[in-house]
Amino acid sequence: MGTSTVDAKPNAVFLGWNKMKTPEGYVKDAVRKYLKAIGAYRFSPVQVGLGAATLDDLCCIGGRFVGIEYKREGKVPTPRQRLTMTEIRRAGGIAVWGDSAEKIIEELKMALGLPD
Repeated sequence: MGTSTVDAKPNAVFLGWNKMKTPEGYVKDAVRKYLKAIGAYRFSPVQVGLGAATLDDLCCIGGRFVGIEYKREGKVPTPRQRLTMTEIRRAGGIAVWGDSAEKIIEELKMALGLPD
């Protein structure tokens, strides 16, 4: 009596009551740490089904608009996310995605001409 169980989703880590970290969450944390270290502005919009589709993070890095989509290992962007990335690029921005922090950070460095 008085105990409760929490059904953890597969591939998620239980961090306490109502807090779960997915594999994608670890990728986000590592990239966001890097973004902070290089002085990037970052905004993480919460999609509620209204307005235009967007990516997980919208950033300004060295005066450049950057959209970032995070995926868990082995996953790829949805058609809607690919369209959003195309629209960002057509507007002159940078859009990257990846299923690892290393891949996303490398893509950012290449696109922005940042040093290793």
